[in-house]
Amino acid sequence: MDGAPGIHPSAVVDPAARIGAGVSIGAFTLVGPDVEIGDGTWIGPHCSVQGPARIGRDNRIHGHAAIGGDPQDKKFEGERTELVIGDRNVIREFATINRGTGNGGGITRIGDDNWLLAYTHVAHDCIVGNGCIFSNNATLAGHVEVGDQVILSGFAGVHQFCRIGAHAFIGMGAFVNGDVPPFVLVAQEDYGRPRGVNVEGLKRRGFDAGRLAAIRRAYRTLYLSGAKLEEARVQLAEMARDSEDVRALLDFIDAGQRPLLR
Repeated sequence: MDGAPGIHPSAVVDPAARIGAGVSIGAFTLVGPDVEIGDGTWIGPHCSVQGPARIGRDNRIHGHAAIGGDPQDKKFEGERTELVIGDRNVIREFATINRGTGNGGGITRIGDDNWLLAYTHVAHDCIVGNGCIFSNNATLAGHVEVGDQVILSGFAGVHQFCRIGAHAFIGMGAFVNGDVPPFVLVAQEDYGRPRGVNVEGLKRRGFDAGRLAAIRRAYRTLYLSGAKLEEARVQLAEMARDSEDVRALLDFIDAGQRPLLR
C-alpha cells in the first residue's frame, strides 16, 4: 500500500489492512494489520492505528492520535479484543482510544458524528453514543457508557463503570464518580454535583416548553425535594405516564449498578 494514491510515501500500512476508497493517510502514520478503514476517511500525520479495529466512513483523525492501542489494564493478556468507530467522527490531535478487554466485553465502541478534541482519552470497554462532544483533556476510565448528545467540558473525568445519560452536560474540571441521569447538568465541586437541567442544550436540540417543563419537574423531584431515592422514584413513575423523557430518565436510574450522582 505504500505510495498508493492518498497514502503518503512515508506512511507504513500493513498489507493485511483493508483501506476503503478515497482514504487519505498522512506522513509517518502507522496502520497495523486487522484494521479496516472506511471510504473517505482522512488520517493525518504521525498517527498510530492498531487493530483489531474497524473505522467507518468519512472520519477525520488528526495528527498524533493513537487509535486502537492495547487497553491500559493489568489484567489484559493479549486476548483478541476490538475497537469499533462509526462514521463522520472528528478525532483531534493526541487523542487516545483503546480496544476492549477480554473480561470487560471485548470491545470499545464509538458511534457517529462525535467530536473528540485534543488530548481526550477513551479507555477500554467504553461505549460512546452519537453526536457527543468531548472537549480538550476530557477522560473516560474503563467501562464507561455515554449516551447520545453528551458534552464533556475540558478536563472533565469520568470514573470507571459510570454511565452518563443522553443530553447531559458535564462542566469544566468536574470529576464524575456516579451515574449522571439524562438531561442533567453537572458542575465542579470537589467532585462534580448536579446543578440543574441542561436547558440550553435541550433547546438547541428542539425540545419544546412542555418537554422542558416535565424534565424540570423530574429534576426537582430527584434532587431538590429532599425525598429519598425510592420515594423520588415512585413520584417519577407517576410523571412518566405523561412524559417519554421522564420515562427515559427513570429507565436510566433503574438500569444502574453504581450509585446515582446526587
